[in-house]
Amino acid sequence: MARARQYAVRLVSDWGHPALADDVALIVSELATNAVRYGSVPGRLFRVQLTLTKTRLRITVSDPRGERMPRPRRPSPRDKHGRGLLIVRALAARWGVRERTVGKEIWAELDLTASPTEP
Repeated sequence: MARARQYAVRLVSDWGHPALADDVALIVSELATNAVRYGSVPGRLFRVQLTLTKTRLRITVSDPRGERMPRPRRPSPRDKHGRGLLIVRALAARWGVRERTVGKEIWAELDLTASPTEP
């Protein structure tokens, strides 16, 4: 997960949007953790994909388990887990889940409000 997070941060910065790096790191971390915790199947990996358009950055994490669809929970203050999708929802302009032929993908989009910085 650390490698996916580091790669995403470097890619977003290389694309000229370093101000998004912290949010991207947190979203990738939360979605990748969910993929490992709830979507893993022995011998199959999760996948992280970033897509940049003129107006948005999309982060997609796919895993091989389609029967366990994620949904935000309402953890109590004493719960140690269960806040990942709440964090994603707070940071992203939009997010959702899509079933695939094998597994599912969870995506989150960040809007690009300013021009990218010049390298």
